Amino acid sequence: MKLVDAYTYLEKLRDFIYSLLEYRDKVKESGLEVIPIREATPLVRYGFISMFKSGVIMDVTNEKQAEIAENAGAVGVMVLDKLPYDVRTAGGVARTADLNVIMSVMNAITIPVSAKCRIGHAEEARLLENIGVDLIDESEVLTPVDEKNHINKWDFKTPFVNGARNLPEALRRIYEGASMIRTKGEPGTGNVAEAVRHMKLVNRDIATLRGYLLAGDYEAIWFYSKENKVPYELALLTAKLGRLPVVNFAAGGIATPADAALMMWLGADGVFVGSGIFKSQDSENRARAIVLATSFYDDPETVVEAQKMVSEKYSMLGIDVRILKPEQLMQVRGE
Repeated sequence: MKLVDAYTYLEKLRDFIYSLLEYRDKVKESGLEVIPIREATPLVRYGFISMFKSGVIMDVTNEKQAEIAENAGAVGVMVLDKLPYDVRTAGGVARTADLNVIMSVMNAITIPVSAKCRIGHAEEARLLENIGVDLIDESEVLTPVDEKNHINKWDFKTPFVNGARNLPEALRRIYEGASMIRTKGEPGTGNVAEAVRHMKLVNRDIATLRGYLLAGDYEAIWFYSKENKVPYELALLTAKLGRLPVVNFAAGGIATPADAALMMWLGADGVFVGSGIFKSQDSENRARAIVLATSFYDDPETVVEAQKMVSEKYSMLGIDVRILKPEQLMQVRGE
């Protein structure tokens, strides 16, 4: 999409949203009931999440960082106690962020606020839902409390996002109720290689399922679902759509505008940026540049301008994933 086309599209989208709000006000004035938006309806579970598409969700730890993210054009923030890089270096047990900090961020900005809970920790998720976060991330960045079982997300009204390294993992999380998938990388490394690898694995399996469907080979889809322990209906739906049934953001190691544009080229609907912004030495410029590159990834001139806004001298210090010990890898948690 060209730059001018993109602006025209955004203007039309804005007009459409305002038209919906005007219609809602008229309905209220006429005395008819308006269904609250904060209910566990498909409108919230999938429609609300789809509004994040082509955007950036940034990890933050305080109000100041959240304001930088909002001013840079992020579509949302994810509140953590520590950025993934600091979680990795600090060690110990990583838990959900201080609720007071999350609430102060919610009061400081106007864009959606998300927060992470530990894998399998339904009580942390209930606390986050109770204070009104917009999205809960059942995240491998924190220390899992259940290595095998994830939260039953159908029990919650708040949408969930989960990480996945491949298509079967993604479909299992969707079956559990996830409204959004976050293709995993290796968090806190500033190295996008694992995110690229996992996105390609997801794409490969989707293409395989699509091929089975076009060939009329429904038995092969059934065998795929059985071998990978995923529901046949979800595998079939994925084959029909030719993509994941929910929004898919890329995450893990994205540290530059070029990293973000690459993940969009590979098929991501948007990106999460963890340590890449606030562990760099040019956070404000980098935040704006990554938002720009994500939105206009298909316009090389704009991506060039975005990349010129940052300097490699100020990027976070990256970690080669190959030197990490197996027990130091976060991506393998909660498969």
